[in-house]
Amino acid sequence: MHTLAIAALHLLQLLATIPTLSSQDTEAIPGCTSRCHNISIPYPFGIGDERCYLHEGFKLACKTEEQPPVLYMNSAGYRVVKIKLNPRVVYLDTRFHQLLGKSSYGESWNLSLDNSLYRLSAAQNVFVALGCGFRFSVSLPGAGANASASTCDSSCQHGYPKVPTDGTCSGTGCCYTEVSQDSNSYAIKLVPHDEAAANSTMPGARGPFNATYIVEKGEYWKRTGFAVPLQQYAAAPESVPPVPTHTVVYWMFGNSSCAEARSSNASGCLSDESECHDEPPRGYRCQCGQGYVGNPYMPNGCQDVNECTQTDPPPCFGQCINTIGSYDCICPSGTSGNPRVKDGCSPSKLKLSGLIIAIGLGSGIAILLFVFAIVVIRRKVKARKARITKEFFFKQNRGLLLQQLVDRDIAERMIFRLEELERATNSFDETRKLGGGGHGTVYKGILSDQRVVAIKKSRHAVKREIDDFINEVAILSQVNHRNVVNLFGCCLETEVPLLVYEFISNGTLHEHLHVSAPQSLSWKERKRIALEIARSLAYLHSSASMSIIHRDIKTANILLDDRLVAKVADFGASRGIPIYETSVTTTIQGTFGYLDPEYYQTGRLTEKSDVYSFGVILVELLMRRKPSSYVSPEGSNLVSHFSSAVSEDKLREVLDSQVIEEAEEEETREMAAIAVTCLNSKGEDRPSMRQVEMRLQALQSPADSTGRNQNQRIEEGAAGPNGRRPVQGGDSSYAGDHSNLSRPYSMEQEFWSSMSFPR
Repeated sequence: MHTLAIAALHLLQLLATIPTLSSQDTEAIPGCTSRCHNISIPYPFGIGDERCYLHEGFKLACKTEEQPPVLYMNSAGYRVVKIKLNPRVVYLDTRFHQLLGKSSYGESWNLSLDNSLYRLSAAQNVFVALGCGFRFSVSLPGAGANASASTCDSSCQHGYPKVPTDGTCSGTGCCYTEVSQDSNSYAIKLVPHDEAAANSTMPGARGPFNATYIVEKGEYWKRTGFAVPLQQYAAAPESVPPVPTHTVVYWMFGNSSCAEARSSNASGCLSDESECHDEPPRGYRCQCGQGYVGNPYMPNGCQDVNECTQTDPPPCFGQCINTIGSYDCICPSGTSGNPRVKDGCSPSKLKLSGLIIAIGLGSGIAILLFVFAIVVIRRKVKARKARITKEFFFKQNRGLLLQQLVDRDIAERMIFRLEELERATNSFDETRKLGGGGHGTVYKGILSDQRVVAIKKSRHAVKREIDDFINEVAILSQVNHRNVVNLFGCCLETEVPLLVYEFISNGTLHEHLHVSAPQSLSWKERKRIALEIARSLAYLHSSASMSIIHRDIKTANILLDDRLVAKVADFGASRGIPIYETSVTTTIQGTFGYLDPEYYQTGRLTEKSDVYSFGVILVELLMRRKPSSYVSPEGSNLVSHFSSAVSEDKLREVLDSQVIEEAEEEETREMAAIAVTCLNSKGEDRPSMRQVEMRLQALQSPADSTGRNQNQRIEEGAAGPNGRRPVQGGDSSYAGDHSNLSRPYSMEQEFWSSMSFPR
């Protein structure tokens, strides 16, 4: 009977390891909203009914009329960025404070929250001053003249921007300081360096100055990825989308100790399995007891942990059995000793009769058969679930795809199986990752027919990603151009479809252009690449009955093959517009620095939005500067600085030195003139991409204008690129003689030509 009991214990443990479904939410009170967009709302915080939060000081408001929804403190209106239970902190957006046009400043910074519940963390925050030519000081309000203050100096230096935008903060245009004491109110003072000369030797500018200061989590401020958006917004708030600060604020339950809270029946530790710990000099904190996890501030918030199934199990070298709040560790059947020590269980001397041995042996065999049956059943259930899931996604995505494709036969020919793509990428191994963009991660794969391909996989299973991927299939299935990346097909057996492209081996135009070496792409290559991009965009805008607008043209989305031929990629944000329409109103998508300001202000998308982005690329080719991060000494962005230089006849002062050495002055002036017309603030005053293509064509030498000799053109005219025969009236960059300009396809010819690749 002892053997049977041990065998039953083994069986119970095996069944306990089988995953079970649990939908219990231990963050919020049952029936209350636990999230606002992507922010979790744990009790004692809450929104809605009074039962959802502890009291008014913890009430929040989720503004769903904003898109995406934004969470605010209900009383003071601060935006909530994050809430943590352990440690007890809340990250708030305390906003940017601008000080404009004075020679000195004195004001107070206040956190408008209940002092008994919230207190700014001096240890985790820094006060940051952006601007130059002053000393910045922070002190407690009401402190005397001799009281110590936290200070930092920000100087002005010739050739440096007044506010850096590269994430640095070393005393030139930016400085920060820490405070030594928690408080919800501080005195802020800024004086120019000439008034502080008695205590400082820092050089500075006299007279009125502008400054901006914020309170930010010190750990975040020292990371470039967090500092750059804050600096960019402080430098040009009118042209950059607002960004929140991350001010760290402690939250508490007043000033009482654990004993005082229990005696007054006002303890915030509401879970039966929670523990209260004093935190001098203010308040107390709650935590779940050993063996429990969850939210100690709400009833039944602490749940038992199954220690035996944890990824980091407790030290037990025998049989681990979970109990409420703890676990037991026993030696396996037939052994005895200390199971918590390695090799601590040794065989025991049992005097069993033949009957007991036979019963034990029979029970063991029965249990083995039972376990084997469970394993087989679980595998079959798992395989069946995977098959049903793939069939569901295939039906859903195929329907979405067919809604956007005219020819169903084209959609069927484009489909890859998930198993084929997993074999091609070694189950999407990290070593096969090529990089990623705004619409997914790209992996290198080798198909069974030895074709090398690039496979794009979404990072997030959200409706927008599904729509973007389906949109990219529908767009690229209509495109056949030597300067547009080829789409071989897609896999519809995942929640978000996988896209299979031709593999482009030589990286992006952005990587080739912005190298650390003084020499980059030659002027001849830059002219040719600009023409190839213009050809592809002219083709997209007038290729078929549906005009295609890319909407995210930038150097990072221009791929280069081994001959540095340009290939436009990443069509996830693209939109098709019927030929009888000139625009469409849609949500804003694109990349800062390349985004059409007229589209950004009105939401009205036209072909001229791509023209503006192409104009930015021309400026980037001429100046070799990054549009998203460049700020001139005068504080203007790349486009404004370039336009001013052209209008003031100072073009050579802003050109890349390599362009000055290799290009004729007339060539650079002509390309600059093309760029300025593309960057016109009014879309209707910009040229079409066809007109831009013709002007760039005129810049090419006779050898450059074709990109290959006559024999190559005859050969491609017969067979087409990638072994395809060109469609009559198709892309003239490889389909005939004439002026080498792009021409439109018919919709039917586009579809069948795009599907003529071998599978």
